[in-house]
Amino acid sequence: MPYSTAGISRRSVTRAAAVTGLAALFGVTAAGRARAATQVGARTFDVSVASAALGRSAAVRLILPSGFDTQTGRTYPVLYLLHGAHDDYTSWTRETDIEAFTEGRDLIVAMPEAGPTGLPTAWRSGADYETFQVQEVPALLARDYRASGVRAVAGVSTGGYGAMAHAARHPGAFAAAASYSGILDTMAVGVPALVDAIVARESLAPHSLWGSPILDLLVWRDFNPRARATGLRGTPLYVSSGSGVAGGLGDWLPEALESLLWPSAHLFTDTLALLGIPVTTHYYSGGGHSWAYWKGEFSASWPMLAGALGLPE
Repeated sequence: MPYSTAGISRRSVTRAAAVTGLAALFGVTAAGRARAATQVGARTFDVSVASAALGRSAAVRLILPSGFDTQTGRTYPVLYLLHGAHDDYTSWTRETDIEAFTEGRDLIVAMPEAGPTGLPTAWRSGADYETFQVQEVPALLARDYRASGVRAVAGVSTGGYGAMAHAARHPGAFAAAASYSGILDTMAVGVPALVDAIVARESLAPHSLWGSPILDLLVWRDFNPRARATGLRGTPLYVSSGSGVAGGLGDWLPEALESLLWPSAHLFTDTLALLGIPVTTHYYSGGGHSWAYWKGEFSASWPMLAGALGLPE
């Protein structure tokens, strides 16, 4: 899954540098520095980042603004798009038209790796995807890609968890956050078992994420978006989720998964309401845990995200 620089020709990297106006793509391997970039679309590049938080190189896919190579004196806000479980950093460009959608819009889109579970958090076993996404990637973008300090974050499924967890655990780091079918209360009934199943499906050791949800309750609570909801005060928020099986179309597995996360989302937004923290919600009948629904939800949340990034809709 992680992007590899093996087999990249010098010609292809040179062409990428010419298109983007990047001064250097090789030889920088300190922690948080880009090792190489390769062009995979008209404005899309894969960058391999030497990450101290992960103890290895990890990938981030970037979509650069149309005028990036000519408007060399300006900086750009960044929209972070997070992938879901059992997927990777290529999912947003594979499943949506995000490159075409952002054509002519003055922003950088960053799609960082979150590991096979898509849970961008500090793992008990050592890998710290939270630091990679919240600190290392933004530092790289500011240093090498003229990113401004204005950021928004959105994600699907476990990436929706990441969007709200990042914004809650790092108040002020993101100008807005959006979750589409995210895991927003990790302690809701049935959710710890679901999280454990996501970890197990990738053949990872039991309790290698946050430990036992019973014996390590405080750790689970610390990484729970609902428990950290006060950190979201002042941040524009968007939350969407479907009821799944109830009102669904019979695609039972994704609908069942959506049903399981429905109470988690409601508990999260109910907590926001009790705290007096505004949130835009879209709870809809039926729906499944799939891109067929998430693409529309991203479009619905775009005006909020654009406003936070200082962009026209």
